[in-house]
Amino acid sequence: MTAPRLRLYAHPFSSYCQKALVALYENATPFDYRSLEQAGNNAELAALWPMKRFPVLADGERTVLEASCIIEYLQLHHPGPVRLIPDDPDAALEVRMLDRFFDNYVSTPQQKAVFDAIRAEADRDPCGVREARAMLETSYAWLDARMASRTWACGDGFSLADCAAAPFLFYADWTHPIDPRFANVHAYRERLLARPSFKRAVDEARPYRGYFPLGAPDRD
Repeated sequence: MTAPRLRLYAHPFSSYCQKALVALYENATPFDYRSLEQAGNNAELAALWPMKRFPVLADGERTVLEASCIIEYLQLHHPGPVRLIPDDPDAALEVRMLDRFFDNYVSTPQQKAVFDAIRAEADRDPCGVREARAMLETSYAWLDARMASRTWACGDGFSLADCAAAPFLFYADWTHPIDPRFANVHAYRERLLARPSFKRAVDEARPYRGYFPLGAPDRD
């Protein structure tokens, strides 16, 4: 009996969706891309997950939420040649730790600044945005020191942590530019942009750059 095909409910311009897409593209995993640019797919997503947040992966009757969990699920149930989470428990712990770093200390403050720009002027939070930008500066400095001796976030192997870093650093630099003094972060971001899996995700999202409320820069 043929196994049911995977369905990914995602928007091409979403950083969290790109995180899951990088994992799928790394291993050339077959899946149906249910783009949320199409209204019918939004209705299917709402039926699967009433929060209507994305990405969501459907595998037959099973629904998997959240990008990190989707990547873990893919490795468990649809593995490919690229092991995005190491088998060694200590190495896997480091990968998961860096995944949380990019999520909590790069993506979260970046999105704070973006979402604030969408709000009505009276509802904006300038103090919160200043704090978010300060957090990004601290994160860039910490990451710059870490990447001085690494190719990828956790060493020589591309991992779950890099799936997170790629879109989160991509949009963070648009939102709060990475200072030139953080040369190691810039070099790492360039390596991520050159990775075929992420390059594909970036190219698929190009038609939607007008959605970026701070104004997408004419680069990348």
